[in-house]
Amino acid sequence: MARLDGKIAIVTGGGSGIGRQAALLFAAEGASVAVADIDAAGAGSVAEEISAAGGNAFAIAVDVADESSTREMVAQAVATFGGLHVLFNCAGIFPSDDGGVLDTPPATWDRVMAVNAKGTWLCCREALPAMLASGGGSIVNVASFVALVGAATAQVAYTASKGAVLAFTREMAVEYARRGIRANAICPGPIATPLLAELLADPAQRQRRLVHIPFGRLGEAAEIARAALFLASDDSSFVTGSALVADGGITAAYVTPE
Repeated sequence: MARLDGKIAIVTGGGSGIGRQAALLFAAEGASVAVADIDAAGAGSVAEEISAAGGNAFAIAVDVADESSTREMVAQAVATFGGLHVLFNCAGIFPSDDGGVLDTPPATWDRVMAVNAKGTWLCCREALPAMLASGGGSIVNVASFVALVGAATAQVAYTASKGAVLAFTREMAVEYARRGIRANAICPGPIATPLLAELLADPAQRQRRLVHIPFGRLGEAAEIARAALFLASDDSSFVTGSALVADGGITAAYVTPE
């Protein structure tokens, strides 16, 4: 039996990277998937890919930092599929001018917090009533290994936002544990996505990242999608309020030899 057979899922950031891989995997495991992304074309392409493979999906454009947009996202998923059981909050940003404490522009800080932290909260806020009406479910939020340790390269707004996501996830898990909803976070290490490829275009900066990863490589989006599947499914039925670290060993290492 497929691990998400009969489940209804929303994947934000579903148009590319980890979100795309998760949407494809959730659908392959039996879920009906609302592929949500601020990039409507990207979301549409993924939904078409799922449909072509025999799955059930539709695409929706969403700005997770906007309350009315997240409300419409959940409403459309419920209207189309009849309920909601899984929310995978993968949408996030990491602007190139996000740097040190003294270097990061206030506008950049505000935008990163609006999308990464507030956006996660808004999506959960809209999804929770639908999940309760559907008999419960699982929320999986993407935090980061930098929610646990300081980053080797300064990225103060992103790091703060992911710390907020992790703390929020724990709070929500406790609040809803006896109401049939689990909430967990994934803390990925550096993942080979278009976003990171742009940020690590400089070979020196790329090597500075890789030297801290015991595996000596970036993670793959599909590897994080499989972690999300575990947390979304009943395989993790006694897991809530957790931080699943998928970082290639970064947070376990003190010094990694080159």
